[in-house]
Amino acid sequence: MDLEKSPAERPAVPAEGCLTVAIRLPVRIVVLVLVVPVRMLWDALVVGGRFLRDTVLRPVGRVFQWVAWAVFVWPWVTLWRYAVVPVAKALAWLGYVLLVVPAVWMYETVLTPVGHAIAWVARGVGAGFAWVLRGLGAGFAWLLRGIGAVLAWIYARVLTPVGRAVAWLLRGLGIGFGAVALGVYRVVAWLVRHLIVVPALWLYEWVLAPVGRAIAWAARGLGWLVRMIFTGIGAALYWTLRVLLVLPALALWRWVLVPVGRVLAVVAREVGDALGHAWRVAGHLSLAVGRFLGRLFRWIFVEPVRWVYRSVLTPVGHVVRDTVLRPAAEAARGVGRVTRQALATARESARQTRADIRRMLFGAPREPERVPLAKDRREPGAAGTRTLGSSTTALTKD
Repeated sequence: MDLEKSPAERPAVPAEGCLTVAIRLPVRIVVLVLVVPVRMLWDALVVGGRFLRDTVLRPVGRVFQWVAWAVFVWPWVTLWRYAVVPVAKALAWLGYVLLVVPAVWMYETVLTPVGHAIAWVARGVGAGFAWVLRGLGAGFAWLLRGIGAVLAWIYARVLTPVGRAVAWLLRGLGIGFGAVALGVYRVVAWLVRHLIVVPALWLYEWVLAPVGRAIAWAARGLGWLVRMIFTGIGAALYWTLRVLLVLPALALWRWVLVPVGRVLAVVAREVGDALGHAWRVAGHLSLAVGRFLGRLFRWIFVEPVRWVYRSVLTPVGHVVRDTVLRPAAEAARGVGRVTRQALATARESARQTRADIRRMLFGAPREPERVPLAKDRREPGAAGTRTLGSSTTALTKD
């Protein structure tokens, strides 16, 4: 427990200043006086809203829900169940009878044999074409072999010597052209070196390089001078702004705004605490007033109404139930029973009518032939069976 802890282990309570203590009590008194009427009005609105929700809005919402279901949902459900679904089933049955059954009969009795015949004819025609193509292929192969032999002789006896002569002539021309091009290249290279490269190197080393170094040194000196000028201007502006703006703003923040802000923070914190405290106190007061008003309403209105309901309305309701409602309910149940029996009879009549119409249109369904079982084929009938316990056997026969 906290009482068993040593003084060093207990949490330290932050000390409050005299300003906090001086502000707290008047602020709480003023806030309590202002908040109590607001809290009582809020609680009254909450109770009224709950009563309105439970007694008016929920029943009205349920009535609207029932009306919306009866107006928007029930007609569509009835139309779907008693109109669309039967019509769709009838159309599906007609489509099956008028389209599917003839199509299946056409496929099984007409299209399948015709397809088999076409396939047999196509196989015969394919075999004939294959035989013809094999004969033509053998003739073309013999012709191509002869043409290949002639072309090989022309290549070996005519084209090869001519090609070798042309290659020897082109090789000689290439050697001559190469020697001429090499000499021209060497002459041009010597002229470019002594007329362009050597003067350009001399110009770069003795003219351009010294001029560039001088320009770079002058640019560095000018940059240093500009940097020093801007540094001096920046330092002057920095100290001017610091003395004229920063130091006064810092003094105003440190010696004026921070103390005022702390005072306002204390006032705001105390006002917030006072609001919370006053709201809770006003809640307790509003709860006590509400309980008193509730008990007063119960003694004045609820208890007399309950007494009237128990002592007057309940016996009258029992008499009405026994003399009026129960006989009416029995009569309604009898009418419902008769109506259900009539509907069942009408439904059975409609089913029999559909069966008779189907029998007239398509005939009675054939009963499946009974296949004799193995024991029926092997064993004789009941009159001719052999039994061990009967006197008709050979062992017990007189």
